[in-house]
Amino acid sequence: MKLITTTNYEELSQQAAKGIITRIKSNPALNLGLATGSTPTGLYQELIRDHMENSISYKEINTFNLDEYIGISKKDRNSYHYFMCEHLFEHIDIPLEQTHIPDGTAKDLDEECRRYEQFINEHGGIDLQILGIGQNGHIGFNEPGTPFDSRTHTIELAESTRKANSRFFESLEDVPKQAITMGIASIMDSKEIFLLVSGASKAKALATLMNGDVSEQFPASALKNHENVTIFADKDATALL
Repeated sequence: MKLITTTNYEELSQQAAKGIITRIKSNPALNLGLATGSTPTGLYQELIRDHMENSISYKEINTFNLDEYIGISKKDRNSYHYFMCEHLFEHIDIPLEQTHIPDGTAKDLDEECRRYEQFINEHGGIDLQILGIGQNGHIGFNEPGTPFDSRTHTIELAESTRKANSRFFESLEDVPKQAITMGIASIMDSKEIFLLVSGASKAKALATLMNGDVSEQFPASALKNHENVTIFADKDATALL
C-alpha cells in the first residue's frame, strides 16, 4: 500500500481528484467505483471544478457505487442515488444510464445482489475504486466479521455505523438497519483502489490498518493483500502513525 500524506482535507481531495483525472485522460471509458459519505464530497467537488474549467468528459465513463440502503426510495434525500446526483452526476456530462447503484427497493434483494455483481463483471470489472474507511474498519458496508470472500450481499448495519451516519438523518431511528453492499472480494477485484482517510476520528482506524494484522474483524485489512492501493490521508488522520 502506498501512503500519500496531505496537509489537510482540501489537499487530500485535490490529490485524489488529480489521480482520477489522470486515469480518465489515459482511459476515457474508465469503469469508476464510487463511495458516499462525507469523505469523498471534497473529491467530487474537485472533479466538478475540473470538469467546468478543463472540460474533462465523462460521457464514456461507467460508475458503480459500493452500496445503498435497503428500503429507501431513490428519490429520498438520504438515498445514495440522491447523494450521487446531488454531489456529482448532475454537475458533469455523464449519462445517467451509465451510473449504476444497487437497488435497495428491489423486491428480491438476493437476486438484486447477484444481478449487480454480474453486471459489474459484464462491464469488465472496476478499473479504479474509491473507498472510505469506517472507525470500525468497514469498507463499503462490510462490517467486522464479513468474510473476505464475500460478494455483493445484504448486511445488517452495525450500531456504530448507524450512529456515525445518523448525522445525515433527523434521528438515529430514521437510519436504515440494512444495506446492499459490494462484498470484500468484489472490492478486491478492482484493478486499482484509492482509500481516502480524513480527520482525527479516523486516526485509530488508519493506524490499525497500517500496523495491524490482516483479519476479518477489521475489513479494511483485506486491502493489504491488494497489489495496487493508494491511501490518501490528511495530517489529522495520520496522527497515530
